[in-house]
Amino acid sequence: MADIANKYQENVSGKYFVDNQCIDCDLCRETAPENFTRYDDGGYSYVKKQPETPEEEAQCKEAKEGCPVEAIGDNG
Repeated sequence: MADIANKYQENVSGKYFVDNQCIDCDLCRETAPENFTRYDDGGYSYVKKQPETPEEEAQCKEAKEGCPVEAIGDNG
């Protein structure tokens, strides 16, 4: 389970975040491309934009549930 104490500083403020367990698998970026992006220098994903529509919320939830290392957190 993602730990808010270990979230990456690149995450925008809000409900969803990615922590330091991320293995850069690309699943979240494929599932919710409007909300997740890659930090190239560090080789991990982070939340670039919190969901603003029901569709984006559903995509973020799907990304969180599909994350193989549970690096996506939902603090809300």
